[in-house]
Order: sequence, then structure tokens, then C-alpha cells
Amino acid sequence: MNINKNIAISGNGFVFDPTTGESFSLNSIGTEILSYLKQDMSKEEIVLAILEKYEIDNITVEKNYVEFLAILREYKLIEND
Repeated sequence: MNINKNIAISGNGFVFDPTTGESFSLNSIGTEILSYLKQDMSKEEIVLAILEKYEIDNITVEKNYVEFLAILREYKLIEND
């Protein structure tokens, strides 16, 4: 999975797609997930990193991760390999 190369991502969760002119604001976990994706971390590595940092259960993290990726795909912010 690749992050769309055209988008700009700030450290505070602001995402801008110059192709469409759309901008998005992410919460801290969404920003972290995008950062992990930029580092080419696997789903398992990302889930583990979130579990270690926050008080949350594995099922919730995995569910939210899948839903977040679906939203990123819908807005064409990520692409499958």
C-alpha cells in the first residue's frame, strides 16, 4: 500500500491533496497511522504500535484501522500496491 505521492501531510494532522484541492484534518491516531504507512510498516506493526501507546483492545484497533484505510482509499489518499 502506498500513500498517494501528491498529498502533503503536516505533523499536526493536516492533509492536502493538490490534485483535487481537498484538505483533511486527522486526529492524532490518524496522523500516526499515516506516519507509519509512510515508513512502510505492516498492518501488524501498526496495530502493535497503537496497542503499546494507547489503552485500547486489539479488536477495536484492527476494526478502526480497516475503517480508516477504507476512508483513505475513498479519498484516493492511499493506493494498493
